[in-house]
Amino acid sequence: MEKEQRRVTRLHHLLDALRDREADRLKRTLSQATGGHQALLERDVTANRLRERITRLDAAENGLCFGRLDLEDGERRYVGRLGILDEEADHEPVLIDWRAPAARPFYTATGISPQGVRRRRHIRTSGRTVTGVQDELLAPDAAADTEGLTGEAALLAALDADRTGRMSDIVETIQAEQDRIIRAPRAGVLVVQGGPGTGKTAVALHRAAYLLYTHRERLERSVVLLVGPNPLFLRYVGEVLPSLGETSVLPTTVADLYPGVVADGAEPAGTAEIKGRAIMAEVVAAAVRDRQRAPDDGLEIVHGRETVRIGPDVCRRARDRARAGGLPHNRARPVFVGLVIDALARRIAEQVTASVLDGVPVEAIDGPEAEPLVLFEEDDIEGIRRELREDPEVCAAIDELWPPLTPRRLLTDLYASPERLASAAPDLTPAERALLLRAPGSPWTPADVPLLDEAAELLGEDDRAAREAAEAEHRDRVALAQEALDVSYGSRSTDAESEEEAEILAAHDLLDARRLAERHEETDHRTPAERAAADRTWAFGHVVVDEAQELSAMDWRLLMRRCPNRSMTLVGDIAQTGSPAGASSWREVLAPYVGDRWRLERLEVNYRTPAEIAEIAAEVSAASGAPCDPPRAVRSTGTRPWRTRVAPDDLPVALAALVVEEAAEVGEGRLAVIVPSARLEELGRAVAAAVPGTGVGRDARLEASVVVLDAARAKGLEFDSVVVVEPERVVAGAPRGANDLYVALTRATRRLGVLHTGEPPAALARLGPRGTDAGAGR
Repeated sequence: MEKEQRRVTRLHHLLDALRDREADRLKRTLSQATGGHQALLERDVTANRLRERITRLDAAENGLCFGRLDLEDGERRYVGRLGILDEEADHEPVLIDWRAPAARPFYTATGISPQGVRRRRHIRTSGRTVTGVQDELLAPDAAADTEGLTGEAALLAALDADRTGRMSDIVETIQAEQDRIIRAPRAGVLVVQGGPGTGKTAVALHRAAYLLYTHRERLERSVVLLVGPNPLFLRYVGEVLPSLGETSVLPTTVADLYPGVVADGAEPAGTAEIKGRAIMAEVVAAAVRDRQRAPDDGLEIVHGRETVRIGPDVCRRARDRARAGGLPHNRARPVFVGLVIDALARRIAEQVTASVLDGVPVEAIDGPEAEPLVLFEEDDIEGIRRELREDPEVCAAIDELWPPLTPRRLLTDLYASPERLASAAPDLTPAERALLLRAPGSPWTPADVPLLDEAAELLGEDDRAAREAAEAEHRDRVALAQEALDVSYGSRSTDAESEEEAEILAAHDLLDARRLAERHEETDHRTPAERAAADRTWAFGHVVVDEAQELSAMDWRLLMRRCPNRSMTLVGDIAQTGSPAGASSWREVLAPYVGDRWRLERLEVNYRTPAEIAEIAAEVSAASGAPCDPPRAVRSTGTRPWRTRVAPDDLPVALAALVVEEAAEVGEGRLAVIVPSARLEELGRAVAAAVPGTGVGRDARLEASVVVLDAARAKGLEFDSVVVVEPERVVAGAPRGANDLYVALTRATRRLGVLHTGEPPAALARLGPRGTDAGAGR
């Protein structure tokens, strides 16, 4: 161990030197003078890259080196969080990045296939101190390991450790089946199907880190999007990628993918399910078409002294021609407005001409020697057009036919009107349309976001005015710069004796007006991830979706727009689908976008859930008829799950007392109480009164020793101990309640208890009382 301590100490010294050099480069970069907008931009890009490099070096501080490979040819490789070269020893690689091909045998070598490895050593550290080592000799007789685990002692130590409320990276304990998926090619759609405890989330996050390592230039620029099921989950996994030194990732939920909209409203599950259906894309498109009107009685306006009317055929032709261009609603609107204004102007010219000629003798108009009488030239008609465009009443009348729309206004108007809903959604039943009705001003919900995004695609934005304003501002800035240069030139010294002053270069000697103006333009100092978060149209280089089975058909439409290159990693478990709008199969989800051009990988080993708990959960899932192929559990704690029945009226008090006892059992670990959604607030208050600091619901602090959640918010999380309350109501409380119960039962890494007031599912009814190891009654 002393030898490894010397190696780790040396590596940390090299890391410190690297960090100092990069910090010095950053300081020099920021202090250098710039010669224009382009040079300023290049300086900022370089500075951002250096900052990210320093961040990666900082992240490698803890657990810098965690492994060693002794090869059969005598070579020795140390494996760690990043690669380090010894510049004083001809750039010898003294530490290999875990993502490099040379490090792969650390995760995949076995006794059957040693891959040239004689010994694999796991190095445990605390800070910069080596605290232990564990060796594996990869001899042929190592094939007797039936579980096929790599670094079993290190893996089980990590799994048995107390939870902290934050997910940790698994870079030291990646298993072979996980490594294969992490290193899979980036192109195309990769689906990772895995049951509870298989490490799906960890694989997804480490895959993101691996792809950034192998495609850094492209993915740092285009950003990797990480989509989680809820903000609680994102907080739980939020430290993993930074711990791996990766910051070019945007973690978010679907509800946060429409910039400027806070979608935190609540609505009935039935309403969310309807909004998630694929047919809602047709409903939104129909709602847009319905706002492009051609009235049966045409259009009548009053302009000056003239009452002018154009017929329905003229309105229909204008509408059809505007639609024919294929432009979004707002960008097609100027076409429609121009056609209607032109028709009105020509009608006014006709009416004025007819009025003037009304009292003129016929022979004066069309006698044998008369020339045609023309009152309005084309320039005159253009003047009428300008007047019409500036007439507020005319503009208001045209807006009734083809209004400028925002996505929010479109949906607000649609939800508020039974008539508009009936017109746009004829294939929905009256009861379903009634579920969509709501008053203007109601908060947006997560299920609204894909519909807003759909509307944004169909409406587009008429940005001509903004572009014209930007161009005018630029012209003004150039003009001001030219004035400044003229003043500088006019103020130059003309004294022939002042030769020294003549040698000094002034601004007018170095810059023209355009380049001087550019130096005063604002520079966007945001990182690519920050810019991506604010840009609805951003095209991400890769998209990772966790708990992907929960997404609705409309969610998928939104995500596919964000990833036109279809480079995606989707992880989930169909058996855990809880959302009524969620997936029943991966083929159903992906066929509309990629056909059968996607790959499926399976994780089949349950590392987290003890066998005693996994067995019960699998029985519950199988009894519900769910498509469950449970993963094989590799751990056993010897502690069997238990159950306790209490009277309904006694539940809050009994639960609070039980939580106090169970929290004492797990000590420094974390306890989750998973309850029916309808009782979350009530039972959360009861537990919080008994255990101060308890986290409840979506705002829970996962670092708290006790949290109270429903199954939807517990998805993807893990705790040392879990108490599931009223499992019978969890099942009955949602269309896919059996899947919710399966999720709840598989969150524990050590202990599981069930507290119920009614008859639990049969598999749970066989559990013994708390405190028994044998599971009496089975």
